[in-house]
Amino acid sequence: MGISFKFFMLIAALSLLSVNANASPRILQWHTDKGTPVYFVESKQLPIVDVRIIFDAGSARDQGQSGLAVLTNALLAEGAADKSAQQIAEQFEDVGAQFSNGALRDMAWLSLRSLRNDQYLQPALNMLKAVLSKPVFSEESFQRELANLKMARQSVKQSPSEIGSEAFYKALYGDHPYASPVNGDEDSLASMQRKQVIDFYDRHYVSSNAVIAIVGQLTRAQAENLANDLLADLNKGIKLPAIPPVKALQKAQNIRIDFPSKQSHILMGQPGVQRGDKDYFSLYVANHPFGGSGFASRLVDEVREQRGLAYSVYSYFSPSREAGPFIMGMQTKNEQASQALDLLKGELHKYWSDGPTEDELESSVKNITGGFPLRIDSNKKVVEYLAMIGFYHLPLDYLHNFNRRIETVTLDDIKAALQRRLDPEKMITVIVGGETSAAKVKDN
Repeated sequence: MGISFKFFMLIAALSLLSVNANASPRILQWHTDKGTPVYFVESKQLPIVDVRIIFDAGSARDQGQSGLAVLTNALLAEGAADKSAQQIAEQFEDVGAQFSNGALRDMAWLSLRSLRNDQYLQPALNMLKAVLSKPVFSEESFQRELANLKMARQSVKQSPSEIGSEAFYKALYGDHPYASPVNGDEDSLASMQRKQVIDFYDRHYVSSNAVIAIVGQLTRAQAENLANDLLADLNKGIKLPAIPPVKALQKAQNIRIDFPSKQSHILMGQPGVQRGDKDYFSLYVANHPFGGSGFASRLVDEVREQRGLAYSVYSYFSPSREAGPFIMGMQTKNEQASQALDLLKGELHKYWSDGPTEDELESSVKNITGGFPLRIDSNKKVVEYLAMIGFYHLPLDYLHNFNRRIETVTLDDIKAALQRRLDPEKMITVIVGGETSAAKVKDN
């Protein structure tokens, strides 16, 4: 156990070191023998290897059985080949490796971080391969993880922010797969069957539905062998069809949810942009001075500093495979909800019409580009970027050209993008709070 702990500490320390402090990483790309795309960055400085395998197996693929993607992914490491969940965890720990997995709306993943030395790396890869290609999905594990999701579901009912978020996504996306709660709802969890998990795995966890990202102290040939071996026992399967596009909102909607709290949680937004959209960089820069730069943003200045209506107020675009949301959010006292919401709407209208000032644009560009090196200053961050680039089919020079794309955004670009992608008159607004706030906030 002592040796294992030292390995964990070493890996943690190494993870803070830069892949390349002065330049964006050089990305190599190819396909495995089974046709799976591989994205690789060689990092000679650190004696570690990061592997991330991404599948088109997020909750958008639940097909009406909300929570199925998350449950399937969670069960992968709960028993594989002849190993129990505890034995799997111990085998990773014994060689100082770090394993993680999870699922979101678009994707599911498995990740591994290991020391480069073969006596540690190979056992870790062998265990990852077993988890990936030989999960057991025992009835006992299924019932245990399902019970965990049901317990988490009860916690959601006690959280005004979670209640608001679910109502927001449901109103925003309607009958689109993005509308369903990622972790399931009461009805879907109550009817969940183990066979559904097995069927979901068989269809989605296949090499034709995967992307592999690798960063570490490997040659390309070694990375090729690693990727081929890791997927050797996976079925090839078939690539899944595209999920449907997101429909534009036809009208504004206010949703008021009573909750016994002194604070009202407010969310307002509409569908935004996809990954790779031509307006992405313009909107990224646009959001920074509006509500994305913390205390330097307009929303914080107007809502918090000038009027004291909220401690925290923010906005962001969350691009996805299909149009992810544009969201503005804040918390305020129930009796101030109407005033705060009117101010939020007013600031959006003003910014949508006029855009940022020249000073705001200049400051935002400097801030974004100046902070970019910190986004790629570790192997872990780089492998996550590689996974994103591969999954969303972004260009290989995405990281290399990121700052240049930011620096070329103009005021006209921002105003045009805002007016193409947002409509202040067709916003979904969700207010979760006490009766006072509900009584004062009027429908559109």
